[in-house]
Amino acid sequence: MDSTMEGMLDTYLLETEALLDKLDEMLIADEKVGDFSTDDVNEIFRIMHTIKGSSAMMEFTPLSNIAHHIEDMFFFIRDKGIDSLSGDQKSELFDLMFRSEDFLRSGLEKVKAGEELDNNVEEFAGSINAFLAKISGKAPADSAPVVEAADSTKASGENRNLPKDDKAKKFIHVFLDEGIGMENLRAFMIVNAIKEFDLEFRYYPADMDSNPETAQTIIDEGFFLAFDSDEDCEKGEKILREQSHILSYEPVEATKAEAKAEVKSANAESSSAPKASKEPAAAQQTAQQKAAAPVKQSLISVNLQKLDSLNDLVGEIVITESMVTSSPVLRMLPQESLDNFMKSARQLRKLTDDLQDIAMSLRMVSISGVFQKMNRIVRDMKQKLGKDVKLTIIGEDTEVDKTIVDSIQDPLMHIVRNSMDHGIEETKEERIAAGKDSQGELILSASHTSSEVIITVQDDGYGMDPEKLLDKAEEKGILYKPRSEYSKKEALGLIMLPGFSTNTAVTEFSGRGVGMDVVKKNLESVGGTISISSEIGKGSTFTMKIPLTLAIMDGMKVNVGDTIFTIPIVNIRQSFKVDDSEVVFDENGNEMVKRMDVFYPIIRLNNFYGIEGKYTDLQDGVLIWVEAGDKSCCLFVDDLIGEQQVVVKPLPAYFNAYDLKSSGINGCSILGDGNICIILDVLGLYSQAIENI
Repeated sequence: MDSTMEGMLDTYLLETEALLDKLDEMLIADEKVGDFSTDDVNEIFRIMHTIKGSSAMMEFTPLSNIAHHIEDMFFFIRDKGIDSLSGDQKSELFDLMFRSEDFLRSGLEKVKAGEELDNNVEEFAGSINAFLAKISGKAPADSAPVVEAADSTKASGENRNLPKDDKAKKFIHVFLDEGIGMENLRAFMIVNAIKEFDLEFRYYPADMDSNPETAQTIIDEGFFLAFDSDEDCEKGEKILREQSHILSYEPVEATKAEAKAEVKSANAESSSAPKASKEPAAAQQTAQQKAAAPVKQSLISVNLQKLDSLNDLVGEIVITESMVTSSPVLRMLPQESLDNFMKSARQLRKLTDDLQDIAMSLRMVSISGVFQKMNRIVRDMKQKLGKDVKLTIIGEDTEVDKTIVDSIQDPLMHIVRNSMDHGIEETKEERIAAGKDSQGELILSASHTSSEVIITVQDDGYGMDPEKLLDKAEEKGILYKPRSEYSKKEALGLIMLPGFSTNTAVTEFSGRGVGMDVVKKNLESVGGTISISSEIGKGSTFTMKIPLTLAIMDGMKVNVGDTIFTIPIVNIRQSFKVDDSEVVFDENGNEMVKRMDVFYPIIRLNNFYGIEGKYTDLQDGVLIWVEAGDKSCCLFVDDLIGEQQVVVKPLPAYFNAYDLKSSGINGCSILGDGNICIILDVLGLYSQAIENI
């Protein structure tokens, strides 16, 4: 695939996914009120028309075919009005549309993965046709197309019986492709397409839209369009060339019924009449301009890799600017020259800060897209589990880095599914007996601080019993310390362990002991944490804390000997000095210090990393109390250098073999003087230094 086709494919995938997301939002909102609005019916028709056309252009025939069938169905619904459907039919239509959306999405996933699309869509297309036949009162036709040569009588125009129309000067006799099904509705769609161009004409059979029996007449004899002038007939021909499912059409003089005019194939005519296409009639021009009026675009799509490159480049500019302004050569300048230079340097710093903020903001996207997808998960699980639950979304406009958005979708999905399956009571009677509203509620909220986004998933269901969780963990043999030493917070955290499940039976949604451990792993991979709180009988709350961006962070620079480390500011609670008398030892001889009535272990970074530090006595150095998730400890360093915003650089790929992240190293940054500074991962450091002792 050349670069042009790759660009077209990227555009196709982006636009089609956006259309399906919009469709999903409409379906969810409309299903809540149990009805489609007229605007939504029109919008769904347009969405399917767009997907049909773009998929056909990219030669993704199965996707184009299904979109075409849905478009036909909504053409009928749009024409007859949504109120012509009964309540049961609307409910069936919602289910069919959700299935259609899933079919199209699965096709897009195959396209992304480079897999071949399944061309066998007759069964699903048949279900769409069957529903259309049901609401139109016509027996369903076989959805499999039958491709045969056109009947010689149809093609030649022999034995033609023109309708009785005294005003008509010319007719156009139209035959449809064979085997398309619901010919009367297909013909009526063509009639409506011509009506949009404000032409004066009649059509026969005149009751094709309301009489299903006319379908067979159209199959056998075709249908007629009657025009009062040659000019209108010519315009009608031009419009017919753009319509689908037409086998052939033929202009016929009203006074010469037996005349054998030349048969014009719809496809051939469209390519052999350049004059007609170059000189469209005024009425057609006006209608086309109305239909395709240019809309000023205020948004453009940008490849994420280009934004990554821009961020890297801005980071390099920030580092270089810092190197220039801290160069020792500047000390050799006269004071006046140095003052002028620093004045310019301050202006440069302001501009680089602005550039950095803009570069970061380009990657920031609303979290609403991820939140809205949870609507669909809740909707499907409500139907399959038989639970009455409403989803409340708060703060969906919160913006985070695009990379973060992509990484939290799976964790959020697992937590929502877990809350629906485990958290909410099985029946309304249980909830009423517990003094709750019969309808359960799931609250999904997002907010952010200056450095991180906080996402919570809260349910008002059973809640979790720490003792039962400990029982289950003890039974599975996955407790890592004596049961009596577990706090409530630690007991609730057991559900994040691999293989842990409280379900006694495997269901479609849970019971295999997978899912929640994936949540923790995915969040930690982007520097996030998760904590759980729960009260028996009142529900549970899952709180995720995730950095706003992975590219640039605020950190505290510290040194141990000649080595400089950066500790993320979000992990630091306090820095302090201690006397030797304040240090105590646990039963294993490990050092601990008391802060706010709780004892925390001390990690000497010089000993952990094998570095020769400046101090060995705790009272000479500095202790930094750090926290990540539910883990807290105190790090012993020589000195604090100061707070600084640093550009996070990933470690070279060849370091992957050493698993440095599990040793508390999260990446590195380049300082203003050109030296490299190690960025610490508090969670990995705690795990390696404390839990693996």
